[in-house]
Amino acid sequence: MATPSVLFICTHNSARSQMAEGLLRDRYGDDYDVYSAGTEQTHVRPLAIQAMDELGIDISGHTSKTIDDVAEGRTFDYVVTVCNSARENCPYLPAQEQNMHQSFDDPSAATGSEEEQLAVFRRVRDEIGDWIEGTFAPEKKSAA
Repeated sequence: MATPSVLFICTHNSARSQMAEGLLRDRYGDDYDVYSAGTEQTHVRPLAIQAMDELGIDISGHTSKTIDDVAEGRTFDYVVTVCNSARENCPYLPAQEQNMHQSFDDPSAATGSEEEQLAVFRRVRDEIGDWIEGTFAPEKKSAA
């Protein structure tokens, strides 16, 4: 049986979808083939890299990719939009098993000092991690 594939999508593929990709790959990389993409290509946010590094997860080599870059010639078992903008603006990409939507605050929109902004990245990272645990943990999938 093939490993189920998961695609996380947000607008710029710069923070939320990158953190989701890193978290799922770190926690359950043997159980899922994990990707992320955006409706627009930009760059991975340094504060997202820093927040993930605090957990020992290195996403510094990740690059921002568009849906077309990742989806060309490929199907996904699970397609997850992690922001409302991506849900509203991205072309519908049918999943083999399930399309999901779970919106998280955009940490890139945080204001204040760098430490205040980093606190938002940490909070969103932890919210994504909790959602991944509740959704993709292998015992959750086998119980579904």
